Amino acid sequence: MQEISQAIAAAAALVGSGDSKLVAIMLLSLRVSLCAVLLSALIGLPLGAALAIGRFAGRQTLTVILNAFMGLPPVVVGLFVYLMLSRAGPLGQFGLLFTPTAMVIAQVVLITPIIAALARQIVADAWQDYAEQLKSLGAGFTQSVRTLIWDTRFSLLTVLLAGFGRAVAEVGAVMIVGGNIDGVTRVMTTAIALETSRGDLPLALALGLILIALVLLLNTCAHLIRQTAQRRYG
Repeated sequence: MQEISQAIAAAAALVGSGDSKLVAIMLLSLRVSLCAVLLSALIGLPLGAALAIGRFAGRQTLTVILNAFMGLPPVVVGLFVYLMLSRAGPLGQFGLLFTPTAMVIAQVVLITPIIAALARQIVADAWQDYAEQLKSLGAGFTQSVRTLIWDTRFSLLTVLLAGFGRAVAEVGAVMIVGGNIDGVTRVMTTAIALETSRGDLPLALALGLILIALVLLLNTCAHLIRQTAQRRYG
């Protein structure tokens, strides 16, 4: 118990002192995950909205596949991206493996189905309420998608926060494609795994505290956004 108490105290001291190594790992984690969420939003939100209001052949099949991809094992995603980016893969010529870009790609593959599937459900519910009104105004498919995404922006923002939380907590996929290289691709989750195996508990605990704080902050933001939407729109 004394050793654990000392490790916790040392971890708190690291966080309080703004240790340069700790800050660098945290900033890289945030940069990678924010980029992944932005790209996933650009893909997932329109895709989810299109599946919600579109009527075309194969729509139900795509919806089932999208829902199934929400549960993709991270290590499988990491392996798939690794094969795509390796020298023998179709994208090997770009030399992206073991770079932050590869980690962003893995996170995009992992969280885009989550964002798209949740967005589809949110927009589908809104479409039931506004379908007749939009049709009477002569809104086409593209205009309807834009209108519903804007109208449900508060709910969709909570979806993006959930996606960010999933991305920043990811370890398996980013470790496979990033390689956990010190100062290059070492993010909070991979650093926690490495430092724990090394026995450097203070650094691992410090990163864990920051990660927990981020998750709590995200949940708080999501709760406040939902409250704001309820007060504004009833």
